[in-house]
Amino acid sequence: MRSLKTKLKKGDKELVRTAFEMAAEAHKTMRRKSGEPYILHPLAVAQICVEEIGLGVSSTICALLHDTVEDTDITLEDVAREFGNEIARIIDGLTKIATVVDANSSQQAENFKKILLTLTDDPRVILIKLADRLHNMRTLDSMKREKQLKISSETVYVYAPLAHRLGLYNIKTEMEDLSMKYLEPDTYKEIARKLSETKRERTRYINEFIRPIKEKMEKAGFTSFEIYGRPKSIHSISNKIKKKSVSFEEVYDLFAIRIIIDAPHEREKEDCWKAYSIITDMYTPSPERLRDWLSNPKSNGYEALHTTVMGPQGKWVEVQIRTKRMNEIAEKGLAAHWKYKEGSGTDEDRFDKWFHNIREALNNQESSSLDFLQDFKSSFLAEEIYVYTPKGDVKMLPLGATALDFAFSVHSDVGSRCIGAKVNHKLVPIAHKLRSGDQIEIITSSKQKPSEDWLNFVVTAKARTKIKDSLKEEKRKVADEGKYVLQRKLEQMGASFDIHNVETLTLYYKLPSQLDLFYRIATKAIDLKDLKELTLHGDKLELPKPAKPVLEPKPEFDPNKPIAAPKDSELIIFGESSDKIVYTLANCCKPIPGDDVFGFVSTGKGLIIHRTSCPNASRLLANFGHRVVKTKWAKNKEISFLTGIKIIGVDDVGVVSKITNLISGELRLNISAITIEAKEGLFEGNIKIFVHDKDELDELVNRLLKLPGIETVERYDTEQ
Repeated sequence: MRSLKTKLKKGDKELVRTAFEMAAEAHKTMRRKSGEPYILHPLAVAQICVEEIGLGVSSTICALLHDTVEDTDITLEDVAREFGNEIARIIDGLTKIATVVDANSSQQAENFKKILLTLTDDPRVILIKLADRLHNMRTLDSMKREKQLKISSETVYVYAPLAHRLGLYNIKTEMEDLSMKYLEPDTYKEIARKLSETKRERTRYINEFIRPIKEKMEKAGFTSFEIYGRPKSIHSISNKIKKKSVSFEEVYDLFAIRIIIDAPHEREKEDCWKAYSIITDMYTPSPERLRDWLSNPKSNGYEALHTTVMGPQGKWVEVQIRTKRMNEIAEKGLAAHWKYKEGSGTDEDRFDKWFHNIREALNNQESSSLDFLQDFKSSFLAEEIYVYTPKGDVKMLPLGATALDFAFSVHSDVGSRCIGAKVNHKLVPIAHKLRSGDQIEIITSSKQKPSEDWLNFVVTAKARTKIKDSLKEEKRKVADEGKYVLQRKLEQMGASFDIHNVETLTLYYKLPSQLDLFYRIATKAIDLKDLKELTLHGDKLELPKPAKPVLEPKPEFDPNKPIAAPKDSELIIFGESSDKIVYTLANCCKPIPGDDVFGFVSTGKGLIIHRTSCPNASRLLANFGHRVVKTKWAKNKEISFLTGIKIIGVDDVGVVSKITNLISGELRLNISAITIEAKEGLFEGNIKIFVHDKDELDELVNRLLKLPGIETVERYDTEQ
């Protein structure tokens, strides 16, 4: 109530209280996993909505009631009767789908699709959902390990990018950090420890950096502004370490300096640039690190000026300059937008455009929820680029978009007939990736039509949908010929061309649909000579009994049942029972004993073991959390696992023999392959070796790093 004070109108207090009492009553017998009364969760979510996102009274009511329809006896009708249809509609959007119709799709993807469908009617659904998710992440400690993995990866896969796109940067960073705490606990703890150790010197440095700027800005006539430093999030530091392969000490912008100016609307840009020139007079900026989101705000409304400058002691410092209004939009995102909407007409258009594109994509949805989630992620959650039409109109496309995506964004006919493009007056193929600022002219031909491989190089949902539609159309045309061929063939055999017979044949060839059957006959992928194996009863075809049995569905994998393991398989303990279970190690991340891992039940391949830091892990866990099995390594020294390390160092006489001596001589490890290339005074070695577990690998890496001249030693996992 205290947080809502400024937003309360007549009668609101009573409504909020009613909502609270309704929720408290409905949840009174329930407790959370941590043991506290359940009602504390809706309360916390409502508080996040008000304080951290800046939502108002209706959203508070929805947040208080967000779990009631799903988990208690309260129905949507009760909510509508008490609070009206608008609130009932938002709560319906927040209620998970109880049953999933389509067996191939995953419950999570379905729920997510439902939330997004309501996003376009009422964005508050998503904002409350984000608050709900944030509170769940903050209280994830009391959950089971597999639940932690599933929820964290879902968060980092979908919710954090969504918070980012809606402009909620604080929530995004906190979600990423919390996810990392559970997905990669060791790295997380390590970075957190180093951050707290270096805190004092960082604060000293920031103060030294800020003091002269403050004086200069005051001299220049800035009256009301604030400057402060803030550390970078653990997740983004870890990303930097991974992407740039540097150590913690080398990540140069561990902190950013923020300058927030209180400026009237008409002077905002001018003041920001003025502050920029004061800073760059004192400290030299890095030319390629200037980001100007003043002239070109992001589509989620983010405006600011970022520059990286060389501060005292030769350290790079990132400086962000924005006004009070921009800062509020950066922190409260969407909710702050509506607040400022009355005043200006320009920045809103972008946001509305983005919204409009999502609506469009959601409306023509035929694909399964999982495809939809993929498409949504690549089309709407990616950063965007700005490109221009030949006439100079701006179009926004997601990062990674190609000339073909641009063609479809102009018009679906232009896309379907596109044979090439001119980017900045140079001819490029349709798969050419666009960059911000490109000007594009599309070249079309009336003879061109979409082909299957187009799907490999478009990222926007619109382009994908249109290409799939026209491929279906093509397939239908071809399939019609196949239909005619089959009709003649059946008539020759004396069988009638009817639904029963066509279905029987579809089953016989194990095809998903009649369309596929006709299509394959037309493209001669199916030879109708096989029909001799079928028997005729009157004019009906019968499947041969033993020859081609119809596939039985595979039994579900049961982690509690023992499965015979090959003789020397490494033991893994599932839950409590230590049965021997057949499994394979994922090729994408090559886990070895001692890594943080999870088991994934795949269709047809049994159990696959992935590392939790695997590049595919977040996608698997976010889409198919229900197939995740908790796994632990058992101690077993008999088997060796193949892993690879990459060594970079100064090319020196005898360096190779030092390395091989250490590996095979001192540590007695078997080398399976070794390649070493030297150029320009540096050498790069790739060594594949057999190790028993992670400790052995860590020991090896540490010993290698101690050799003179060795710069970096990294483990690589993928089939590089």
